[in-house]
Amino acid sequence: MNAFKHYVNSFLLIELCKGLGVTLRHLFARKITVQYPEEKTPLSPRFRGLLALRRYPNGEERCIACKLCEAVCPALAITIESEEREDGTRRTTRYDIDLFKCIYCGFCEESCPVDAIVATSFFEFHFEGRGEHVITKQQLLAVGDKFEKQIAADREADAAYR
Repeated sequence: MNAFKHYVNSFLLIELCKGLGVTLRHLFARKITVQYPEEKTPLSPRFRGLLALRRYPNGEERCIACKLCEAVCPALAITIESEEREDGTRRTTRYDIDLFKCIYCGFCEESCPVDAIVATSFFEFHFEGRGEHVITKQQLLAVGDKFEKQIAADREADAAYR
């Protein structure tokens, strides 16, 4: 009996009609395709994109070379070298992030006691040459300077959210 039912369903193309029904049902539904470069979807306030180093309002870099971000990084993507200055404070001489290793987990951002390393919401970056995936301290500071207004606004929105 089961074989006969299967034969009749195959002869009458029942499965094909069911599939066409699904297609026709979705044919007139609202489209959700986004034409990416022209249209952009909203980002979550918790989105983590390109990393940046911030400065104090007087222009001095915030990083105090405590190396907590380097220690907490699960991918070992951060390399920090530091030295003591004349006034007795420590500052970084080298702060490199390998973006091929980085998994954008945000642990470095959470561990920083002075809010020096932050994740921006900028994600449209690319590399054209070999070695460009390692971002140096000067490049990180330049990203921080470029997006400082956005970073500050995100910090205020995050504080209001909590």
